[in-house]
Amino acid sequence: MTTMTETTNAARFREFKMPDVGEGLTEAEILKWFVQPGDTVTDGQVVCEVETAKAAVELPIPFDGVVHELRFGEGTTVDVGQVIIVVDVAPGSGDAAPEPAPAAEAPAPAAEPEAEAEAPKGRTPVLVGYGVAESSTKRRARKGTEAAPPAAASAAIQGEMNGHGTGAVVPEARPLAKPPVRKLAKDLGIDLATVSPTGEGGVITREDVHAAATPAPAPEPVQAQIPAPTSAPAPASAPAVVASMGARETRIPVKGVRKAIAQAMVGSAFTAPHVTEFVTVDVTRTMKLVAELKEDKEMAGVRVNPLLIIAKALLVAIKRHPEVNAAWDEANQEIVQKHYVNLGIAAATPRGLIVPNIKDAHEQTLPQLAASLGELVSTARDGKTSPAAMAGGTVTITNVGVFGVDTGTPILNPGESAILAVGAIKLQPWVHKGKVKPRQVTTLALSFDHRLVDGELGSKVLADVAAILEQPKRLITWA
Repeated sequence: MTTMTETTNAARFREFKMPDVGEGLTEAEILKWFVQPGDTVTDGQVVCEVETAKAAVELPIPFDGVVHELRFGEGTTVDVGQVIIVVDVAPGSGDAAPEPAPAAEAPAPAAEPEAEAEAPKGRTPVLVGYGVAESSTKRRARKGTEAAPPAAASAAIQGEMNGHGTGAVVPEARPLAKPPVRKLAKDLGIDLATVSPTGEGGVITREDVHAAATPAPAPEPVQAQIPAPTSAPAPASAPAVVASMGARETRIPVKGVRKAIAQAMVGSAFTAPHVTEFVTVDVTRTMKLVAELKEDKEMAGVRVNPLLIIAKALLVAIKRHPEVNAAWDEANQEIVQKHYVNLGIAAATPRGLIVPNIKDAHEQTLPQLAASLGELVSTARDGKTSPAAMAGGTVTITNVGVFGVDTGTPILNPGESAILAVGAIKLQPWVHKGKVKPRQVTTLALSFDHRLVDGELGSKVLADVAAILEQPKRLITWA
C-alpha cells in the first residue's frame, strides 16, 4: 500500500523546466507570472513571461492541471533545465498531496462566501510583453465555499462602479505595457498597477512611468496634520525616493540583453583580429534612385530608403567576392565559406542593441528585400524579434548615420567575417566633373576578420559597395 501511494503521489505532480527558448541559451529571467498556486491551467496556456539574452518570450505549459508550486519569483534569473513550476495533474485523486496554500490566512466570513469569476476558455493572442486584458486563469474555491454564478461577478463589477461591493472576487486586469517599459518600471521600483496609462488602448508609456516615479509635493497643511512618529521607523519608500533623486551613482544589474552584448563584444574584440577600412563616396545618384523607387508601382507598399540600396550593394559585392562571406572554425582550424548570405541589420531598441538577420537575403529581389527590411525593423521596435531571427547571421550592416555621426569602427558579431558601418548622408562640397558642387556624401567603414579576409579582399569589397552607391546602374551590370 505504501509503495502504491508513493507512486500515485509522484504521478500526480509534473514539473515544467525552463526550456532553451533560443539557440544555445543557458539562462532566462522570469519577468512576470500569469498564474499562482491554486490556479487551473490547460495545455498551451501561457504561464509566465521570461527575458533571455535575446528577446522577451512567453512560455506555455504543456499539460493540464492545477498549479501546486512556483519555484522562483519574478525578477529571478533561472538556468535552463531548472524546474520553475510544479503542476498537480490529478487534483482531488487522494490525500497524499497537500492543498495549495491559500492567498490569505484568514478564512472568509460565513455570511459572505467567496465567489469566483469564470475565466475565459481561450487566451487572446497578444504581443510579447503587452499582457492580456483579463486574467486567463481561474482559482479553485476553498473547501466549504461555493463559487458564485457569473451574474454575481457582473454584480460585483457594477457594485464597484456604484461605490459599493458585493463580496465577489473579480480578476484583476494586468497592466498593459511593452517589455522596455516594464523593465524601466522595475528598475525604478514602480508598480505598474499604480500607474495611470495615457497610451492608446490603455497602454502604459515610458512617460507614464517617469511621471509615477516623480513624487508629487504634498501641501504644507496636510504635512502639518500628520503626527511625527515617535518610535516607529520612517516608511521604506520615503528614503528610497530621496536616495534615487540625490544619489551620485546608480547601479544596474548586468543581465539579459546587455549581458549578452557585453559578452559577445568582448569575445569578438579579443578573439578576431579586427581591421577597419574607410571610404568617402558621392551618393547623389543613389539618393535620386531612392526618390524614383518611391514612385515606382513595383515598390508600392514597401519602405524605400538609402539602406535598401546599400544592402543590395553589399549583397552584389559579396557575390563578386564570395570569399568574404565566411567564418573561422577555431576547434577544427578551418575556414567555413558560406554559400548563402543571412544579412544582419543592427537595430538599437529600448532593450538594447539587437542584430536580427534576413535569411537568404542573396536570393531576394529588390522589392522582396525592401519588404524584409521593413518587417525586420518594425518587429525589432515592437520588441517581438525572436531568438531564431538573431541567429545564423553571416554579414552585418550597422547604420550609425541615423544618429548624425559620420562613421565608426564597428565590432564584428561573433561568427561573422565582416560588418559595414554607414555614416550620415550630408550635403557637402565635392569635385564633380571638374567643378566644386554640393553633393550628397557619406562615409563607409568596413571591419573584417583579418584571419579570414586579407587587406586586398576587404578593400575590393568596400570599393565595390562604394562604386555601386556612386553609380547605382552597376546593380544591373554587376548583379
